[in-house]
Amino acid sequence: MNQYSARLGFVAVLAGLFLTLAAAPSAHAQSTEKYPQTIVFMTDFGVVDDSVNICKGVMYEIMPTVRIVDLTHQVTPFSILDGARFLFGSTPYYPAGTVFVVVIDPTVGSTRKAVIIKSKRGQYFVLPDNGLITLVAERDGLEGAHEITNPQWMIGKGISSTFHGRDIFSPGGAHAARGDDWTKAGPEVPLASLVKLDIKVASLEADGLHATVIATDGPFGNLVTNVSADDFLKLGYQRGQTVPVTINGTTLDIPFVKTFSDVPLKKPLLYIDSRGRLGLAVNQASFAATYGISPPIAFTIPRAK
Repeated sequence: MNQYSARLGFVAVLAGLFLTLAAAPSAHAQSTEKYPQTIVFMTDFGVVDDSVNICKGVMYEIMPTVRIVDLTHQVTPFSILDGARFLFGSTPYYPAGTVFVVVIDPTVGSTRKAVIIKSKRGQYFVLPDNGLITLVAERDGLEGAHEITNPQWMIGKGISSTFHGRDIFSPGGAHAARGDDWTKAGPEVPLASLVKLDIKVASLEADGLHATVIATDGPFGNLVTNVSADDFLKLGYQRGQTVPVTINGTTLDIPFVKTFSDVPLKKPLLYIDSRGRLGLAVNQASFAATYGISPPIAFTIPRAK
């Protein structure tokens, strides 16, 4: 073989190798395909009976390969606001295509709609139309919504009037996770008609901050407020300063610090929580129990002198 022929052969081998690599899926594509589709499941059912596992069984029956992540099943019973804020806090940590099945449904069996909603982040929400989507909608925007009326997206010939978590939301979530056309679940729902919670907004006035404690933080009794870190800092306080907080008819002088251990045991503190809001806590104790706070409750903080 002469030198020219050898070069042609080498070029042909390279061309063949290039075509083979181009036809093969990328390493990234292979790595994403090996992970199962995810449903994030949240309810106020608790875990003392079989309700949660029945719902999971329905999902697995429709899509055996689905991965179900329990967000929580300990939402304060009937608290749509708690469900809305847990969705708001968790959805940024999940990718597009994730399906959130949420059953906090105090008016189950009534005329409220069961819906599937797609956000502009590409996530799906299968839930009652009772305001649960409020905070996600405000932050992420919504692409569309459909009422779940198609019997093929439900289970059973007779739908229970009290267990739509099993009969409508679980199968609806599984169909969406399986890749079924979510617009076939039922008729389109105008986004403007979706129920929205009337959530109070903290206000900065000439005399200071007027705000609301909206919840407690899990089992610890820390107070969750509707005050952003930016709004609180506009009052002029710096870490290490004492802040007068008037709540439940009493004014408390509370240090503004970075974390719980910056104050002695059983002493109160103000801090910026992990979600960027002003929080009130007691180091290794419950602020709510110590001071008799039951949300929702208003409080005020004057501007720093």
